[in-house]
Amino acid sequence: MANLILILGDQLTDTLSALEDADRQRDRVVMAEVHDEASYTNHHKKKLVLLFSAMRHFARRLEADGWTVHYQRYHPDNPHQSLEAVLADQLAATGADMIITTECGEWRLHEQISQWHERLGVPVEICPDTRFIARKDEFADWAKGKKQLRMEFFYREMRKKTGLLMTADGTPEGGQWNFDADNRKKWTGKPPAPAPFRVEPDEVTREVIALVDEHFGDHFGTTEDFHFAVTADDAQAALVHFIDYALPCFGDYQDAISDTEDWLFHSILSPYINCGLLDPLAVCEAAAQAWYSGRAPINAVEGFIRQILGWREFVRGIYWLLMPGYAKENRLGNTRDLPWFYWTGDTRMRCMHKAIDATRRNAYAHHIQRLMVTGNFALLAGVRPEAICDWYLAVYADAYDWVELPNVLGMVMHADGGYLGSKPYAASGKYIQRMSDHCAGCHYNVSEATGEKACPFNSLYWHFIDRHRADFAKNPRMTMMYRNWDRQSADKREGLIRHAEHLLERLEQL
Repeated sequence: MANLILILGDQLTDTLSALEDADRQRDRVVMAEVHDEASYTNHHKKKLVLLFSAMRHFARRLEADGWTVHYQRYHPDNPHQSLEAVLADQLAATGADMIITTECGEWRLHEQISQWHERLGVPVEICPDTRFIARKDEFADWAKGKKQLRMEFFYREMRKKTGLLMTADGTPEGGQWNFDADNRKKWTGKPPAPAPFRVEPDEVTREVIALVDEHFGDHFGTTEDFHFAVTADDAQAALVHFIDYALPCFGDYQDAISDTEDWLFHSILSPYINCGLLDPLAVCEAAAQAWYSGRAPINAVEGFIRQILGWREFVRGIYWLLMPGYAKENRLGNTRDLPWFYWTGDTRMRCMHKAIDATRRNAYAHHIQRLMVTGNFALLAGVRPEAICDWYLAVYADAYDWVELPNVLGMVMHADGGYLGSKPYAASGKYIQRMSDHCAGCHYNVSEATGEKACPFNSLYWHFIDRHRADFAKNPRMTMMYRNWDRQSADKREGLIRHAEHLLERLEQL
């Protein structure tokens, strides 16, 4: 008898495990745009356009390859508003004996799918997601017995496993594992940043844009100037564009922030990798080949590969190792709500305004904007992890729970007590000044720590250091910060704390 093959919106891959042993002549693929998945958080409009359009294109591709596809397009009046309801309808219509799907990337949905065999009355086979380089059990075995996990050591194991940037005798290419120390240059306008890769919306995408504007008008962001790839072929072209035009300078300027350039030398490939249009290992291999052929330096290629082979695999492993309890972690005891300007960009802090405005327009901001600007401010202000995690999940086109939650809760907010990161990524305005040109045009003065024109990051940084002394004073990577804090006079410390508390009482007016 026939099976139903459920394919989710982030599983747009020809080699998906759920399709591997399926019968094109007998089985039916089910794909659906449903209200429950589109609206459980305030998903960016461009994220919805990307996924709905990519899903529709993928369904067409499956049909062209001989698959029978049941595809439900979004409408608020659809009788089936959840994946479960769509499957129940298709079970009744086809008499299928089984549901087959590839494991999803979110605990919320995983819990639902795990109950379907009882609720729908048929077996549900959940296939492993073979698109990742490390299996869940492989990561769990590596993590076993460790009090703290460090990405660097896991990353080295992944390099050995894949052979990426490894010599024939098992040593890293270039003589070292990590070239991060070479990747911290400030960008001053030269070399010029390349134009981002663009795909003009086709008829399918234009239909989806109209749908999102009509039915998701209250969601964050805009559909204007949508130019993401929505097919595997166009995503592959985006990869080629990055390697040809941006990868050579990516390493040097990967931590830089610009007041005038949204994209700089970043790949903007994570939305495609995370929804299945690009294979992560193939992306890493293409980057490695650029070094071997002399088209990009080792620091750029290694730094790019580390983001995928290291961080991406690492945070996914942590997510499935520690969920569902991990989502409730709040070791620093934060209680503050997320300031409303995270949704509007209406703040006089230029770095925050620029990062949020770019996010609103593009559904994208690069990792330093996320970590050291919007994330750093939430950390210093003591925002509830749940609130800032929901924001990141909503506003970025590449955000899915498995990748967003550990990155934000663990790395950005240090809410897991240091399990993911050895120290909090807290910084004053001096870091932003060092890595960007925002400060020159800001309402606030980065050189001042108190007073109405003082950069809010400065006193908030010292307030964070002071209020969490019990948490971090014994951390060897924080010793210098506390030594600098204690070296200041009592009057100066008191003035900084008083000013920071004044700011905390009026965050919405900053």
